[in-house]
Amino acid sequence: MHRLTKKRSAKAGLPPGTPVHIGTKKAGKTKIEIFNYDESRHTENVYDSLGACPLVKDVPGVTWINVDGVNEVALLEKLGGCFGLHPLVMEDIMNTDQRPKMEDYGEYLYIVLKMLNPNGNASGKAEDIVTEQVSIILGRNFVISFQEQERPGDVFDTIRDRIRAGKGRIRGLGADYLAYSLMDAIIDNYFILLERLGEDLETVEEELVKDPSPDTLRVIHTLKRDMIFLRRSVWPLREVIGALERGESPLVKGSTGIYLRDIYDHTIQVIDTIETFRDMLSGMLDIYLSSISNRMNEVMKVLTIIATFFIPMTFVAGVYGMNFKFMPELEWHLGYPFFWFIILAIGVIMMVYFRKKKWF
Repeated sequence: MHRLTKKRSAKAGLPPGTPVHIGTKKAGKTKIEIFNYDESRHTENVYDSLGACPLVKDVPGVTWINVDGVNEVALLEKLGGCFGLHPLVMEDIMNTDQRPKMEDYGEYLYIVLKMLNPNGNASGKAEDIVTEQVSIILGRNFVISFQEQERPGDVFDTIRDRIRAGKGRIRGLGADYLAYSLMDAIIDNYFILLERLGEDLETVEEELVKDPSPDTLRVIHTLKRDMIFLRRSVWPLREVIGALERGESPLVKGSTGIYLRDIYDHTIQVIDTIETFRDMLSGMLDIYLSSISNRMNEVMKVLTIIATFFIPMTFVAGVYGMNFKFMPELEWHLGYPFFWFIILAIGVIMMVYFRKKKWF
Protein backbone atom coordinates (compact mmCIF):
# COMPACT_ATOMS: atom_id res chain seq x y z
CA MET A 1 0.00 0.00 0.00
CA HIS A 2 1.29 3.43 -0.92
CA ARG A 3 1.96 6.07 1.72
CA LEU A 4 0.38 9.34 0.63
CA THR A 5 3.01 11.26 2.61
CA LYS A 6 6.50 10.37 3.80
CA LYS A 7 7.99 11.07 7.19
CA ARG A 8 9.79 14.42 7.32
CA SER A 9 10.73 14.39 10.99
CA ALA A 10 14.43 14.10 10.07
CA LYS A 11 14.35 17.67 8.71
CA ALA A 12 12.62 19.25 11.69
CA GLY A 13 14.63 22.26 12.90
CA LEU A 14 17.29 22.13 10.17
CA PRO A 15 18.05 25.24 8.07
CA PRO A 16 16.80 25.43 4.45
CA GLY A 17 19.06 23.71 1.95
CA THR A 18 20.26 21.02 4.37
CA PRO A 19 20.56 17.79 2.34
CA VAL A 20 18.74 15.00 4.19
CA HIS A 21 17.40 11.89 2.50
CA ILE A 22 13.64 11.55 3.06
CA GLY A 23 11.97 8.37 1.91
CA THR A 24 12.70 4.67 1.72
CA LYS A 25 16.26 3.59 1.02
CA LYS A 26 15.77 1.83 -2.31
CA ALA A 27 19.37 1.55 -3.48
CA GLY A 28 22.52 0.28 -1.83
CA LYS A 29 25.49 1.78 -3.65
CA THR A 30 24.83 4.84 -5.79
CA LYS A 31 25.50 4.19 -9.48
CA ILE A 32 26.40 7.01 -11.89
CA GLU A 33 25.78 6.26 -15.58
CA ILE A 34 27.19 8.74 -18.10
CA PHE A 35 26.32 9.03 -21.79
CA ASN A 36 28.02 11.53 -24.07
CA TYR A 37 26.98 11.76 -27.70
CA ASP A 38 26.57 13.79 -30.85
CA GLU A 39 25.42 12.91 -34.37
CA SER A 40 28.50 10.87 -35.21
CA ARG A 41 29.46 9.09 -31.96
CA HIS A 42 28.51 8.16 -28.45
CA THR A 43 30.25 6.93 -25.31
CA GLU A 44 28.87 5.46 -22.11
CA ASN A 45 30.44 4.62 -18.78
CA VAL A 46 29.31 3.59 -15.30
CA TYR A 47 30.95 4.91 -12.12
CA ASP A 48 30.40 4.66 -8.38
CA SER A 49 32.40 7.82 -7.57
CA LEU A 50 32.88 11.34 -8.92
CA GLY A 51 36.44 10.99 -10.14
CA ALA A 52 35.24 11.36 -13.75
CA CYS A 53 33.05 14.41 -13.10
CA PRO A 54 35.53 17.02 -14.40
CA LEU A 55 35.99 14.93 -17.56
CA VAL A 56 32.31 15.17 -18.59
CA LYS A 57 31.31 18.62 -17.38
CA ASP A 58 32.32 20.68 -20.42
CA VAL A 59 32.98 18.10 -23.11
CA PRO A 60 31.54 18.57 -26.64
CA GLY A 61 28.16 17.12 -27.48
CA VAL A 62 25.34 16.31 -25.08
CA THR A 63 26.02 14.65 -21.74
CA TRP A 64 23.42 12.61 -19.88
CA ILE A 65 24.26 11.64 -16.31
CA ASN A 66 21.82 9.19 -14.74
CA VAL A 67 22.18 8.68 -10.98
CA ASP A 68 20.55 5.61 -9.40
CA GLY A 69 20.15 6.13 -5.64
CA VAL A 70 19.70 9.40 -3.74
CA ASN A 71 20.47 8.17 -0.23
CA GLU A 72 24.26 8.84 -0.28
CA VAL A 73 24.20 12.47 0.80
CA ALA A 74 27.94 13.17 0.57
CA LEU A 75 28.21 11.79 -2.98
CA LEU A 76 25.24 13.82 -4.22
CA GLU A 77 26.60 16.96 -2.58
CA LYS A 78 29.84 16.54 -4.52
CA LEU A 79 27.93 16.07 -7.76
CA GLY A 80 25.83 19.14 -7.05
CA GLY A 81 28.95 21.17 -6.34
CA CYS A 82 30.55 19.96 -9.57
CA PHE A 83 27.64 21.33 -11.64
CA GLY A 84 26.88 24.32 -9.43
CA LEU A 85 23.47 23.14 -8.25
CA HIS A 86 21.73 25.25 -5.61
CA PRO A 87 21.54 23.74 -2.08
CA LEU A 88 17.72 23.95 -2.24
CA VAL A 89 17.79 21.84 -5.39
CA MET A 90 19.95 19.22 -3.71
CA GLU A 91 17.59 19.23 -0.74
CA ASP A 92 14.59 18.63 -3.04
CA ILE A 93 16.39 15.85 -4.93
CA MET A 94 16.96 13.91 -1.70
CA ASN A 95 13.43 14.62 -0.46
CA THR A 96 11.49 12.01 -2.41
CA ASP A 97 8.09 13.36 -1.32
CA GLN A 98 8.09 16.25 -3.80
CA ARG A 99 5.13 17.04 -6.01
CA PRO A 100 5.82 17.36 -9.76
CA LYS A 101 7.18 20.84 -10.45
CA MET A 102 9.57 22.91 -12.57
CA GLU A 103 11.92 25.60 -11.24
CA ASP A 104 14.07 27.92 -13.35
CA TYR A 105 17.50 28.67 -11.89
CA GLY A 106 18.74 30.57 -14.94
CA GLU A 107 21.64 28.33 -15.97
CA TYR A 108 19.59 25.19 -15.52
CA LEU A 109 16.03 23.95 -15.01
CA TYR A 110 15.00 21.64 -12.19
CA ILE A 111 12.11 19.28 -13.03
CA VAL A 112 10.45 16.72 -10.75
CA LEU A 113 8.24 13.84 -11.96
CA LYS A 114 6.92 10.57 -10.57
CA MET A 115 7.91 7.33 -12.28
CA LEU A 116 5.22 4.67 -11.86
CA ASN A 117 6.19 1.12 -12.69
CA PRO A 118 4.61 -2.32 -12.33
CA ASN A 119 6.91 -4.45 -10.21
CA GLY A 120 6.82 -7.35 -12.65
CA ASN A 121 4.07 -9.28 -10.89
CA ALA A 122 1.96 -11.05 -13.48
CA SER A 123 -1.24 -10.15 -11.67
CA GLY A 124 -0.84 -6.51 -12.62
CA LYS A 125 -2.93 -5.37 -9.68
CA ALA A 126 -2.80 -1.82 -8.40
CA GLU A 127 -0.96 -2.76 -5.21
CA ASP A 128 1.91 -4.04 -7.40
CA ILE A 129 2.82 -0.49 -8.53
CA VAL A 130 6.31 0.73 -7.69
CA THR A 131 6.63 4.50 -7.34
CA GLU A 132 9.76 6.60 -7.32
CA GLN A 133 10.66 10.23 -7.74
CA VAL A 134 12.70 11.29 -10.77
CA SER A 135 14.53 14.62 -10.66
CA ILE A 136 15.85 16.09 -13.92
CA ILE A 137 18.41 18.89 -14.23
CA LEU A 138 18.43 20.46 -17.71
CA GLY A 139 21.51 22.52 -18.52
CA ARG A 140 22.89 24.05 -21.70
CA ASN A 141 24.53 20.85 -22.93
CA PHE A 142 23.82 18.34 -20.17
CA VAL A 143 20.97 16.52 -18.45
CA ILE A 144 21.23 14.95 -15.00
CA SER A 145 18.50 12.53 -13.91
CA PHE A 146 18.19 11.21 -10.36
CA GLN A 147 16.30 8.01 -9.60
CA GLU A 148 15.60 6.51 -6.20
CA GLN A 149 16.70 2.98 -6.99
CA GLU A 150 18.83 0.81 -9.23
CA ARG A 151 17.25 -2.11 -11.05
CA PRO A 152 17.92 -4.19 -14.16
CA GLY A 153 15.64 -2.00 -16.30
CA ASP A 154 13.57 1.17 -16.17
CA VAL A 155 11.49 3.26 -18.57
CA PHE A 156 14.67 4.96 -19.83
CA ASP A 157 15.99 1.76 -21.45
CA THR A 158 14.42 2.67 -24.80
CA ILE A 159 16.21 6.04 -24.73
CA ARG A 160 19.53 4.34 -24.01
CA ASP A 161 18.93 2.02 -26.95
CA ARG A 162 18.13 4.94 -29.26
CA ILE A 163 21.32 6.71 -28.25
CA ARG A 164 23.40 3.58 -28.82
CA ALA A 165 21.80 2.83 -32.19
CA GLY A 166 21.66 6.45 -33.36
CA LYS A 167 17.96 6.05 -34.20
CA GLY A 168 15.48 8.88 -34.27
CA ARG A 169 16.29 12.54 -33.66
CA ILE A 170 17.87 12.20 -30.25
CA ARG A 171 21.50 12.11 -31.41
CA GLY A 172 21.06 15.14 -33.67
CA LEU A 173 19.27 17.42 -31.21
CA GLY A 174 20.28 19.07 -27.95
CA ALA A 175 19.92 18.51 -24.25
CA ASP A 176 16.40 19.93 -24.20
CA TYR A 177 15.24 17.17 -26.55
CA LEU A 178 16.89 14.58 -24.29
CA ALA A 179 15.01 16.02 -21.29
CA TYR A 180 11.80 15.87 -23.33
CA SER A 181 12.53 12.21 -24.20
CA LEU A 182 12.98 11.31 -20.53
CA MET A 183 9.69 13.00 -19.62
CA ASP A 184 7.93 11.38 -22.57
CA ALA A 185 9.11 7.91 -21.49
CA ILE A 186 7.78 8.49 -17.97
CA ILE A 187 4.41 9.80 -19.15
CA ASP A 188 3.95 7.09 -21.80
CA ASN A 189 4.48 4.50 -19.08
CA TYR A 190 1.42 5.90 -17.30
CA PHE A 191 -0.75 4.52 -20.12
CA ILE A 192 0.55 0.99 -19.51
CA LEU A 193 -0.31 1.38 -15.86
CA LEU A 194 -3.78 2.75 -16.62
CA GLU A 195 -4.47 -0.19 -18.93
CA ARG A 196 -3.80 -2.59 -16.06
CA LEU A 197 -5.96 -0.54 -13.73
CA GLY A 198 -8.71 -0.58 -16.36
CA GLU A 199 -8.54 -4.39 -16.43
CA ASP A 200 -8.84 -4.42 -12.63
CA LEU A 201 -11.91 -2.19 -12.86
CA GLU A 202 -13.54 -4.52 -15.39
CA THR A 203 -12.90 -7.49 -13.09
CA VAL A 204 -14.45 -5.64 -10.14
CA GLU A 205 -17.48 -4.71 -12.26
CA GLU A 206 -18.05 -8.35 -13.13
CA GLU A 207 -17.82 -9.35 -9.46
CA LEU A 208 -20.30 -6.63 -8.53
CA VAL A 209 -22.81 -7.99 -11.05
CA LYS A 210 -22.31 -11.66 -10.19
CA ASP A 211 -21.55 -11.97 -6.50
CA PRO A 212 -20.19 -8.97 -4.54
CA SER A 213 -18.28 -9.90 -1.39
CA PRO A 214 -16.22 -8.13 1.32
CA ASP A 215 -13.12 -8.88 -0.80
CA THR A 216 -14.70 -6.85 -3.60
CA LEU A 217 -15.11 -3.91 -1.23
CA ARG A 218 -11.45 -4.20 -0.20
CA VAL A 219 -10.33 -4.10 -3.83
CA ILE A 220 -12.51 -1.05 -4.50
CA HIS A 221 -11.00 0.82 -1.54
CA THR A 222 -7.48 -0.14 -2.68
CA LEU A 223 -8.19 1.13 -6.19
CA LYS A 224 -9.67 4.36 -4.83
CA ARG A 225 -6.53 4.95 -2.76
CA ASP A 226 -4.33 4.28 -5.79
CA MET A 227 -6.38 6.70 -7.89
CA ILE A 228 -5.87 9.40 -5.28
CA PHE A 229 -2.14 8.70 -5.38
CA LEU A 230 -2.05 8.73 -9.19
CA ARG A 231 -3.98 11.98 -9.35
CA ARG A 232 -1.56 13.56 -6.90
CA SER A 233 1.38 12.35 -8.99
CA VAL A 234 0.04 13.38 -12.41
CA TRP A 235 -2.21 16.42 -11.92
CA PRO A 236 0.62 19.00 -11.39
CA LEU A 237 2.31 17.84 -14.63
CA ARG A 238 0.02 20.11 -16.64
CA GLU A 239 1.61 23.13 -15.04
CA VAL A 240 5.14 21.76 -15.43
CA ILE A 241 4.86 20.89 -19.12
CA GLY A 242 2.84 24.03 -19.84
CA ALA A 243 5.64 26.19 -18.45
CA LEU A 244 8.22 24.34 -20.56
CA GLU A 245 6.04 24.57 -23.65
CA ARG A 246 5.66 28.35 -23.36
CA GLY A 247 9.41 28.65 -23.94
CA GLU A 248 10.13 31.01 -21.09
CA SER A 249 13.61 29.54 -20.64
CA PRO A 250 16.35 29.90 -23.31
CA LEU A 251 17.41 26.35 -22.44
CA VAL A 252 14.31 25.02 -24.24
CA LYS A 253 14.52 25.66 -27.98
CA GLY A 254 11.51 26.50 -30.06
CA SER A 255 11.92 23.35 -32.14
CA THR A 256 11.31 21.28 -28.99
CA GLY A 257 8.05 23.07 -28.24
CA ILE A 258 6.00 20.94 -30.64
CA TYR A 259 7.18 17.79 -28.87
CA LEU A 260 6.33 19.29 -25.49
CA ARG A 261 2.82 20.01 -26.76
CA ASP A 262 2.54 16.32 -27.62
CA ILE A 263 3.35 15.17 -24.08
CA TYR A 264 1.06 17.91 -22.76
CA ASP A 265 -1.76 16.25 -24.71
CA HIS A 266 -0.71 12.87 -23.31
CA THR A 267 -0.78 14.30 -19.79
CA ILE A 268 -4.32 15.62 -20.31
CA GLN A 269 -5.39 12.17 -21.56
CA VAL A 270 -3.87 10.52 -18.49
CA ILE A 271 -5.61 13.00 -16.17
CA ASP A 272 -8.96 12.49 -17.95
CA THR A 273 -8.58 8.71 -17.66
CA ILE A 274 -7.77 8.94 -13.96
CA GLU A 275 -10.81 11.17 -13.36
CA THR A 276 -12.99 8.71 -15.30
CA PHE A 277 -11.69 5.80 -13.24
CA ARG A 278 -12.33 7.73 -10.01
CA ASP A 279 -15.93 8.37 -11.06
CA MET A 280 -16.34 4.70 -11.97
CA LEU A 281 -14.98 3.61 -8.59
CA SER A 282 -17.36 5.95 -6.78
CA GLY A 283 -20.22 4.43 -8.78
CA MET A 284 -18.96 0.91 -7.99
CA LEU A 285 -18.94 1.67 -4.28
CA ASP A 286 -22.56 2.85 -4.53
CA ILE A 287 -23.46 -0.26 -6.52
CA TYR A 288 -21.78 -2.49 -3.93
CA LEU A 289 -23.64 -0.86 -1.05
CA SER A 290 -26.90 -1.06 -3.01
CA SER A 291 -26.28 -4.73 -3.82
CA ILE A 292 -25.61 -5.58 -0.19
CA SER A 293 -28.69 -3.60 0.86
CA ASN A 294 -30.85 -5.34 -1.75
CA ARG A 295 -29.54 -8.73 -0.69
CA MET A 296 -30.35 -7.94 2.93
CA ASN A 297 -33.81 -6.75 1.91
CA GLU A 298 -34.43 -10.00 0.05
CA VAL A 299 -33.38 -12.02 3.09
CA MET A 300 -35.61 -9.95 5.34
CA LYS A 301 -38.47 -10.29 2.87
CA VAL A 302 -38.24 -14.10 2.90
CA LEU A 303 -37.99 -14.20 6.69
CA THR A 304 -40.94 -11.82 7.03
CA ILE A 305 -43.11 -13.92 4.71
CA ILE A 306 -42.23 -17.09 6.63
CA ALA A 307 -43.01 -15.39 9.92
CA THR A 308 -46.28 -14.02 8.53
CA PHE A 309 -47.31 -17.52 7.44
CA PHE A 310 -46.81 -18.93 10.90
CA ILE A 311 -48.32 -16.11 12.96
CA PRO A 312 -52.02 -17.13 12.45
CA MET A 313 -51.10 -20.83 12.60
CA THR A 314 -49.30 -20.22 15.86
CA PHE A 315 -52.32 -18.35 17.14
CA VAL A 316 -54.66 -21.28 16.34
CA ALA A 317 -52.21 -23.79 17.82
CA GLY A 318 -51.87 -21.61 20.92
CA VAL A 319 -55.64 -21.42 21.44
CA TYR A 320 -56.08 -25.18 21.24
CA GLY A 321 -53.01 -25.73 23.31
CA MET A 322 -54.70 -24.16 26.35
CA ASN A 323 -55.57 -26.68 29.04
CA PHE A 324 -59.09 -25.51 29.77
CA LYS A 325 -61.43 -28.35 30.76
CA PHE A 326 -64.57 -27.13 28.97
CA MET A 327 -63.30 -26.54 25.42
CA PRO A 328 -65.99 -28.13 23.17
CA GLU A 329 -63.62 -29.12 20.36
CA LEU A 330 -61.43 -31.17 22.72
CA GLU A 331 -64.07 -33.91 22.94
CA TRP A 332 -64.97 -33.82 19.23
CA HIS A 333 -63.68 -36.85 17.32
CA LEU A 334 -63.09 -34.68 14.17
CA GLY A 335 -61.27 -31.95 16.16
CA TYR A 336 -57.80 -32.91 15.10
CA PRO A 337 -58.57 -33.12 11.32
CA PHE A 338 -60.55 -29.86 11.63
CA PHE A 339 -57.50 -28.18 13.21
CA TRP A 340 -55.31 -29.13 10.24
CA PHE A 341 -58.02 -28.04 7.84
CA ILE A 342 -57.98 -24.59 9.40
CA ILE A 343 -54.17 -24.45 9.30
CA LEU A 344 -54.00 -25.47 5.63
CA ALA A 345 -56.83 -23.10 4.68
CA ILE A 346 -55.05 -20.19 6.32
CA GLY A 347 -51.82 -21.12 4.48
CA VAL A 348 -53.57 -21.36 1.09
CA ILE A 349 -55.46 -18.09 1.58
CA MET A 350 -52.29 -16.25 2.59
CA MET A 351 -50.34 -17.71 -0.34
CA VAL A 352 -53.02 -16.65 -2.83
CA TYR A 353 -53.11 -13.18 -1.28
CA PHE A 354 -49.27 -12.76 -1.40
CA ARG A 355 -49.21 -13.93 -4.99
CA LYS A 356 -51.88 -11.45 -5.92
CA LYS A 357 -49.86 -8.68 -4.30
CA LYS A 358 -46.70 -9.97 -6.06
CA TRP A 359 -44.78 -10.10 -2.81
CA PHE A 360 -43.02 -13.28 -3.94
